[in-house]
Amino acid sequence: MKKALATVAVALALPGAAGAQPGGGASVEQGKELYAEHCLSCHGPNGSGVTSTSHPTGALGLHGLGPPLKGVGAQAADFYLTTGYMPLQDPYDQPRHTQSPFNKQEIAALVAYVSSLGKGPPIPKPEPKRSEISRGLQLFTDHCAGCHQVVAEGGYVPNAVAPPLHQATAVQIAEAVRVGPYLMPKFSEGQISDDELNAIVAYVEWAKHPDDRGGWNLGRIGPVPEGLVTWLMAAVVLIGVCLAIGRRAHN
Repeated sequence: MKKALATVAVALALPGAAGAQPGGGASVEQGKELYAEHCLSCHGPNGSGVTSTSHPTGALGLHGLGPPLKGVGAQAADFYLTTGYMPLQDPYDQPRHTQSPFNKQEIAALVAYVSSLGKGPPIPKPEPKRSEISRGLQLFTDHCAGCHQVVAEGGYVPNAVAPPLHQATAVQIAEAVRVGPYLMPKFSEGQISDDELNAIVAYVEWAKHPDDRGGWNLGRIGPVPEGLVTWLMAAVVLIGVCLAIGRRAHN
C-alpha cells in the first residue's frame, strides 16, 4: 500500500509531457506512471539521473544508480526496454538480453515518455535488404567480430560478456550500434554510415541461419572448439586402433 501511494505521489510530481513522440497523450501518461513505478529510483525525477557513486540513493529513499535520460530519445529507450536490458535488479549487474517485463503497449508508453523529456534520436528503420551480405561481413569483421566473433555468437571481454546476436532484431542491432550499450563502443554516422549499418544488419540477419555446406557446424562457436573436437575424435580412434593391435598381438 505504501509503495502504491508513493508511486502515485511521484507520478503526480512528474511534469506533463505534451507533444511527445511517439504515441501522444494517453500513451505518454501511461508511460509516466510506469516510469514512476519501475524507473524513477535509478533515473531520477524527470530523467535527471542518479549518478553519485558515493551516495547512490534514488527517489523515495530507494537505492539506485542510473544515467540521466534527457535527450536520449526514443532510440535508447526502445533498445533497453525491448531487449529486457532494463529494468535491472542491481545497477551494477551487466544487462542481459531477456524477456521484457513489459508488454508492447507498455514499452511504447515508456518510450513515448522518455522521448518527451528532451529531443533525441528516433527509433531507427534499417533496410538490410538493400545491402550486400558480403559487404556486411567485411564491416562486421572490422568493427564487431573482435568481441562478438565473426559468426555473431558472442564472446568474452574483460569484466563483461559480449552477447550473441541471434536474438537481436534488425532494429535492435541498429540501435545498439548507435547507442553503445554497457561496454560496447558507440558508433556515430561518421564512423559507420547508415548505408554501412544496413549492410552490417544484413550480415547479422544472415548469420542467424547460415548455409553450412559440407560439414558439421558444431554450434558455429569458432575454430578453436572445432579443432579440439577433431583432436578428441582422432584420439578416440587412435586409442581404438592401439587396443585392436594389442589384442591381435596378444592372441
